[in-house]
Amino acid sequence: MAATGNAEETQLQEMEEEAGMEREMDSDEEEGMGIENSDDEEDDSSEDDKENEAEIQRLEEQLSINAFDYNCHVDLIKLLRQEGELPPLRKARQKMSELFPLTEEIWLDWLKDEIRLTEEELNREKVYELFEMAVKDYICPEIWLEYAQYSIGGMGLPGGMEKVRSIFERALTAVGLHMTKGATVWEAYREFENVILATLERIHTLFRRQLAIPLMDMEGTYAEYEEWSDQGVSDTVSQKYKRALQQMEKSKPYEETLMAAEPPKLAEYQTYIDYEQMEGDPARIQIIFERALAENCLVPDMWAKYTKYLDRQLKIKDLVLSSHDRAVRNCPWTMGLWKNYLLALERHGADHQTISDIFEKALNAGFIQATDYVNIWEAYLDYLRRRVDFSKESSRELEELRAAFTRSLDYMKQDVEERFSESGDPSCTIMQVWAKIEALHCKNIQKARELWDSIMTKGNAKFANMWLEYYNLERSYGDALHCRKALHRAVQCTADYPEHVCEVLLTFERVEGSLEDWDAAVQKTEIRLNRVNEQRAKVAEKEAHLVRQEEEKTEQRRRAKADKKNQKKGQKGSRPGEKRKAEDEDNEDEWGEESEQPPKRHRGEGNHGSFRGGGAEEFMETESGLFGRRAPPCRRQEPPGAKRDNPEQRKDDCSVFISNLAFSMEDPEKRLKELFESCGPVQSVRPVYAAKGFRGYCYVQFEGKTSVPEALKMDRREVDGRPMFVSPCVDKNKNPDFKVFKYNTNLEKHKIFISGLPFSCTKEQLEELCKDQGTIKDIRLVTNRSGKPKGLAYVEFEDEAQASQAVLKLDGTVLQEHTLSVAISNPPRRNAADKPDFSRPMGAMMPRAMVYGSRGKGRTQLSLIPRSLHRQTGAESKAENGTAPKPTGGASGDAGFEAQAKPMSNSDFAKFLLRK
Repeated sequence: MAATGNAEETQLQEMEEEAGMEREMDSDEEEGMGIENSDDEEDDSSEDDKENEAEIQRLEEQLSINAFDYNCHVDLIKLLRQEGELPPLRKARQKMSELFPLTEEIWLDWLKDEIRLTEEELNREKVYELFEMAVKDYICPEIWLEYAQYSIGGMGLPGGMEKVRSIFERALTAVGLHMTKGATVWEAYREFENVILATLERIHTLFRRQLAIPLMDMEGTYAEYEEWSDQGVSDTVSQKYKRALQQMEKSKPYEETLMAAEPPKLAEYQTYIDYEQMEGDPARIQIIFERALAENCLVPDMWAKYTKYLDRQLKIKDLVLSSHDRAVRNCPWTMGLWKNYLLALERHGADHQTISDIFEKALNAGFIQATDYVNIWEAYLDYLRRRVDFSKESSRELEELRAAFTRSLDYMKQDVEERFSESGDPSCTIMQVWAKIEALHCKNIQKARELWDSIMTKGNAKFANMWLEYYNLERSYGDALHCRKALHRAVQCTADYPEHVCEVLLTFERVEGSLEDWDAAVQKTEIRLNRVNEQRAKVAEKEAHLVRQEEEKTEQRRRAKADKKNQKKGQKGSRPGEKRKAEDEDNEDEWGEESEQPPKRHRGEGNHGSFRGGGAEEFMETESGLFGRRAPPCRRQEPPGAKRDNPEQRKDDCSVFISNLAFSMEDPEKRLKELFESCGPVQSVRPVYAAKGFRGYCYVQFEGKTSVPEALKMDRREVDGRPMFVSPCVDKNKNPDFKVFKYNTNLEKHKIFISGLPFSCTKEQLEELCKDQGTIKDIRLVTNRSGKPKGLAYVEFEDEAQASQAVLKLDGTVLQEHTLSVAISNPPRRNAADKPDFSRPMGAMMPRAMVYGSRGKGRTQLSLIPRSLHRQTGAESKAENGTAPKPTGGASGDAGFEAQAKPMSNSDFAKFLLRK
C-alpha cells in the first residue's frame, strides 16, 4: 500500500510538472506573440490606431442604443482583443454573456485568456465559475475537454482528484452520446485513470460503459479493450456492444449526410431529429437537438421545437427552464419563445417576482411586430388572472390584475403606436378579455359596459361581429334593456353585415319584446336596409359608368387599330389578285391563332355555361353564335375516316356539349364514346377540329333523352388531368336567355364564402374546419379551367344561424400559415352589359370579347365580327342565323336577297360571307 501511495504521489507530481511546463510553454508562446504583435503595432501608423479607437467608440454607442445587437457585440470583442486591453475586453464579454449565449469560439478564447492571467491557485475558482457558465450555453465537447484538462492541473489540491472525476462524469452525461465527438471524452477519461494508476475495475467499467453506447469508430474501441483486458471480453459486454453497433449503423447514414452537408444543415438536422424521435430515446433526442442548436443558435423554429419537446416529454424542471432561458437569449426578438418561457415558469412553480422579471425583459427585447406586444401582454395577463381568487371581493392579486390591464392599454397607446404607427390590437382583444373578466368573475357589468363603449369608439362600431360580441355579453350577464340598446345601435352603425344585425334584432324582439318594441324594430330595420340598398345601387351605378367609359375607350382603340390596318393593306399592292391573296394569308394567320384556344364558356359559380347546339358546321359553332371569327374555307383538318353527320339527324334534346378537353387527346371520338357508354347508348360523337387539330370540345348524341341527365352528372370529371365540362346542348339563337347556371346576385345567408385558402386545401380539411359550426350541406372548392384551385370556397350550412356562427368563429383563422377571410356569400351584381342583346342590330352589336362586367375583362379585346357584317347598319342587319336581311331599295339589292327573307343553310351562309 505504501509503494502504491508513493507511486501515486510521484505520478501526481509528474502530471503537475507537465501541466506547469505546458503553462510555461503557453506563456512563452504568448510572450513571443506579444513581442511580434508589439513590433507590428510599432510598424502600424497612428492613423490605424485612431481608426480602431473610433470604431470601438462607435460600436459602444451603438450598443448603448440597442443592447440586443448581436453582431455589434462580436465586432467589439474582436477589436478589443486585437488592441490587447484586457479590462474593457472582459467587460465587453460579460455584457454579451448576460444577453446572449456565447459561441464555442468566443468561449474558448475567453477561457484561454483568463487561464493565462490566473496562474495563482487562489484565482482558480474564478476560472471554474467561467467554465460553469460556458458549459451551460451549448453542448460543446471541446469546452468540456478544456474544462477537464484545466481541472487536472489542480488535482493536487484538497479534493482535487474527486473534482476531476466529477467533471469527467458530467462531461460524459452532457456529450458522451455525441455520435462523432463523444469518444474523445471517453478516451480522455480512460487516459486519466490509466495515468494515475487507478484500479483495473474502474478502467474496465469505463470500457464497458463506452461499448454500450453507439459511437462512430466503436470497432476500434472494442479491439482496444480486447487487447487491454487479460480476461477477454465477457458475453454480456459483447451483446451490449453488438446492439450498440447495430444502432450506430442505423444512425451512420444521418451522420454521413451531416458531414457532407454545407452549413447551416437545417434540413439534415431536422431529418435526423425526426428519426431519433421515432426511435424514442430521450437522451439521444436531446443530444441531437443540442447539436443542431450549436450550429443554428439563431434559428427560432429550432428552439421552439426543442423547448416544446422538453415541455411535453421530459418535463425536468432544471433542464426545461435552462433551455427556455437559452432560447430567449439566443433569439430575443421572437415573441413565441418568451411566451412559452412564461408558461414554463408558471408550470414549474416559479415565484411571482421571477415571472414578472422575465416579462419585463420580454418587453425590452425589441419585437419586430406590433402584434407581438399584444400577444406577450395577453400571456402575462392570463398568468395574473390565474393567480386571482375571485371568491374574495377584493384582493391584492385582483388589484394587480386591473393595474396590469390599465398599464397594457397605456403601453399599446404610447410605446407601440409610437414605434409601429399602430397599436397592434385593432379589435381591442385585451379590452374584450378585461370586460369579460369584470362581468363574469367580478360581477361588475357596469365596468364591462364602459370598456365596450371605449372599444366601439376606436373604430369598431362599423363591424357586426363586434356588436354581436357586446350583445352576447349583455345577454349573458346584463339585462334585456341593454341588449335592446346594443342591437339598436348595431343596426344604426354596422356597415359590413347590416342584414345579419337586423335579423338578430328582430329575433330578439320575437322572444323578449312587446308589440311596441317589435314595431320599432321593424321600422328601424326597414329604414336602415333601404338606405343600405340605395348606397349599394349608387356604387353599382358608378361601377357601371366606369365600365361603360372603359368600353368606349376600348372601342375607340379598336377602331383606330382597324383603320390603321386597312390603310396598310391598301398600300401593299394595286393588283386585285395580290390584295385578295394578302387578305387570305392574313385570314389564315388569324384563324390559326384562334384555333389554339378552346371556345369560351361563361361559367358562373358552378362553372356551368350556355352553348348553342348543332345548328351549323362544327368549325362555325361557338357560344356567341354568328358573332364568332369567320372560318376560312377548306381549313378543317379531321382524322382520316372521320364521319360527317347529317344535320337533320341531330337532336339537341338527346345531346350534351363537352368542353375543356385536352387538345392532345388521341382519337377523341372513340375515347368519349367509351366514357359516356355508361350513361346510355351513344348514337354519335362529333369532335370539333380546327387547322391544327382537335379544339378540345365536342358533341355527344344519345339514342334517347333519358341518357342526358346521367351524362350531366359527369360534369367536372377529371379526364387527362383536366376537369371535363358537360352541359346541355341548346341552340342559343332559339333560346338566347338560356343558362345552365343562373348567377345568383342575392345575399345567401345560409352559405359562407371563404378566401385565402392554401391551394393544397382539400374538401376533407375544410369540412374538418367547419363541422363544429353546424350541419354542412355542401362544400365547393373553386377551380379554374385546368382544375387548379383558386384558394376560394363556398360552404353551405343548414340554416342562417349556423352560417353566421361560422363567420364569427372562422374569420381570421390560420390554416397552413394562411389567414382565412370568411363572410356571408353575397355575390356582386352583374351589369346588363354582361348579357348579349339579340334584339339590337347585328352591325351595332358590341363584340362579346369586349364586354365585361364586375369580374373583369374578357380574354381578348379583338373584334370577332366578320368584315362582311360590319357593312350592314340599321334594319339591314337584323337577322337570325341562316336568315338573310331584307333589301332596302327595290331591285338594286343583291341577287341573293328576295322580297321575303328565307332561311339559309350553313353552306349558303359561308358562300354569302365569301362573296362579300
